Amino acid sequence: MTARHVAGAAEPPDGSYDADIIILALDREPETLAAIASALGQTAVSRHVFVLDQGSHPAVLQKFAQALHGRPDASLLAVERNLGVAGGRNLISERGNGGVIVALDNDAEFAAPDTVARLVAALDGEPRLAAIGCRIVTYSDGTDDTSSWGYPANLLPCAAENFDSVTYVGAGHAIRRTAWRDAGGYDSKLFFCWEEFDFCLRAIALGWRIRYRGDIVIRHKVAAQQRVGWTGQRWFYFVRNRLYIERKLGRPWPALLPRAAAYLVKGIRNGRPIETTRAILAAASMAPRSGRPPLPPEATSYLSRNDRAHRGSLPHRLMREVLVRIGRAPGLVATTRR
Repeated sequence: MTARHVAGAAEPPDGSYDADIIILALDREPETLAAIASALGQTAVSRHVFVLDQGSHPAVLQKFAQALHGRPDASLLAVERNLGVAGGRNLISERGNGGVIVALDNDAEFAAPDTVARLVAALDGEPRLAAIGCRIVTYSDGTDDTSSWGYPANLLPCAAENFDSVTYVGAGHAIRRTAWRDAGGYDSKLFFCWEEFDFCLRAIALGWRIRYRGDIVIRHKVAAQQRVGWTGQRWFYFVRNRLYIERKLGRPWPALLPRAAAYLVKGIRNGRPIETTRAILAAASMAPRSGRPPLPPEATSYLSRNDRAHRGSLPHRLMREVLVRIGRAPGLVATTRR
């Protein structure tokens, strides 16, 4: 799909520069305007801000246009329908030339004016680092946003530290452009949920690494407007996409039955049997008939060290990941303050 130019620069700067900051917009006027202001306030780095509107009310889109009117360092683009997180990020990322792609949710802000500069420096310092996930804290009080904790629950006490990971949280992260291109960007079929993990699996298979940086912070407002909730389609996408990703890795359906059964148990316990069944059937219909070759041994070892090793025994995982309420971060009972 082609995006139309609405306001700001028609094109990013020629040649190379440090970073493109990308924001997907869909209504949420006050939060999105604050996110844009936060991006424009980043210093000590050469950058271009891209905002892609995916169907906001015309009056809201006009507000975004006013915020970026006449700015040579930012561009507002628009499409007529919601392409999803994966599709939207793909489209807008392709427009830039920055060596790093920094994504910010439209209900989040950078915690400091040098956040993007620090992300760029961190990637420059480690040539085989594909992406960095930031520490996501709640905007109101600075405690860890457990709804955005995308890592094993046992690592929550390490939220202020740095560690290698197998994914990052979409609310605030940075990707090296060369790694993004090597891995092929996001799978737009995912639309929403698990798109970051899917990208990271492909990057890791190519020898790249992923890092969580607890010292680089994003403040998240967790806006309810236009948020895909667990009572809506979020659980459907969660189940469907995770099974689809396993099929992409070449896993046969018999090997996926325990995972599908665990999702069904969790769905039934949470009053979501129909959505869970629909998701499993949808994954079966969209999954490739033949997956890619299995992950190379180095990638499998990386996944084991940086994810499975932190998840505990099978009974432990059943208690903390399956027999819990949908939408509750597995095993997280307290937050930490930065």
